[in-house]
Amino acid sequence: MAFDIDKLHILDETPIHYLPSMSRALGIQLFMKRDDLTPFGAGGNKLRKLEYLVKDAMNKGATMLITVGGGQTNHGRQTAAMAAKYGMKCAIIAIDEYPGELTANMLLDRLFGCELILKKSDGRPDSVQLNELVDSVTQVYEKKGEKVYFIPMGGSNALGTLGYYDCAIELDRQAKELGIPKARVIDTVGSQGTYAGLYLGLKDIKSELHLTGIAIMPFGEKSFKHLEKYCNEVKDTYGMDLTVDPSEFDIETGYVRGGYNLPSKEVRDAIRMVASKEGILLDPCYTGKAMAGVIDMVFEGKIQQGEDVIFIHTGGMPGLYTPSHREEFEKELMDGVHIL
Repeated sequence: MAFDIDKLHILDETPIHYLPSMSRALGIQLFMKRDDLTPFGAGGNKLRKLEYLVKDAMNKGATMLITVGGGQTNHGRQTAAMAAKYGMKCAIIAIDEYPGELTANMLLDRLFGCELILKKSDGRPDSVQLNELVDSVTQVYEKKGEKVYFIPMGGSNALGTLGYYDCAIELDRQAKELGIPKARVIDTVGSQGTYAGLYLGLKDIKSELHLTGIAIMPFGEKSFKHLEKYCNEVKDTYGMDLTVDPSEFDIETGYVRGGYNLPSKEVRDAIRMVASKEGILLDPCYTGKAMAGVIDMVFEGKIQQGEDVIFIHTGGMPGLYTPSHREEFEKELMDGVHIL
């Protein structure tokens, strides 16, 4: 529990597993931090943030959680699960189109009792449309007597970031126990909260681990400036005695594969490689894309042969069933289906 801030205590320490077959194939020492094995809502990294956010909602007497994201948001699914567990209503708001079938995260959202509000984009920035829609939906539920607590995209605000500050301390201790205290840590970078928490936590405890982010959507100068501002906000809010140095942000921006959550052959190949060699499922939006980035970094020499690498598995496996991804997998995998 960081800085004596109240949180729920639902997560045990997640393990780090050595991946022998992937290590041999890539010529590195590859480990995986299994944050996909967290206990609720099919698992995933957002539960670390939600320990703080949902406790804050409960302390403020909230009866309903509202959050935002893409239609197949992993964060939304985990928020819906936590709302169900703690007796609150939940709604997910997305500027997105209905995919034609209730599947993947959207199906799980509904199983948790969460309502989905999907709006087709009108061409304006998604942030503008989301803010308007959140305001109007909140008013609807408040008129029905609900006390709404809003959780931002990815749970990425100062409070939610403490979840990965905690993880940084846990990760540093585990790496030392494994004899890899100077390993490179690979993290996917989307809404920035996980990376920010890890950066601040590792720096605050003077860890020797090296944090590398792999962006899963376009990440330019504006994104780097936002990350700097975000880290400073968290640092100032909780009185951390450190200096945020943007020159220390190690984020690979060249493995976006066309954009956010778009089908990619390289990503599917990485998912199949890990599944067939280690029996572990990645997802096509975040971890599969990051693993494809790791593979490229090895062959490009950015990751050295023999280097110790800890890959943070942030979850997201239900995304494999998203129609746009599942249909591409089906085309590639049907040769192994024999119908008699």
